[in-house]
Amino acid sequence: MSTVAHETTQALDLIERIETLESVAKSLPDQDERRSALLDLVEKDLAGAPALRPRIAAELLGLSEKTVRAWVEEGVLARAAGSSSRLLLDARRVHEVLHLLADLRVAGRTTGLLDEVHRRLVDATWLERDDLAESLQQMRHGEGTTRVAKPSA
Repeated sequence: MSTVAHETTQALDLIERIETLESVAKSLPDQDERRSALLDLVEKDLAGAPALRPRIAAELLGLSEKTVRAWVEEGVLARAAGSSSRLLLDARRVHEVLHLLADLRVAGRTTGLLDEVHRRLVDATWLERDDLAESLQQMRHGEGTTRVAKPSA
């Protein structure tokens, strides 16, 4: 078996295992310790996952290799830390984009995927901010004040 074929098989097996763990975890209540344990395993698998060649990422994502390379240039897919002259992709980001693409495809979106995935990644980054989470929590509890912008003269 060639190196690329072997790496592809390993990557497909890893993603299948991760997807299974996530599926089982999400079927459990949020406060269930088993859910947390399964999601921790997902994080460990992704943290230890080898960097992916663009060809392998393309197969996982259902995109062309040319599109994968373009998405790296646009910042949607990330280079793996420490990858030098040879382009290798961060498996965690590929996994994240895999989920976004699946959601978009289920919704019937087949065009404009780059822009939509990019928007969703930016939104996710905002939602990870502690100050925004605190502000949203305050808003849900009716705390804080509403400010109305004065019309410009």
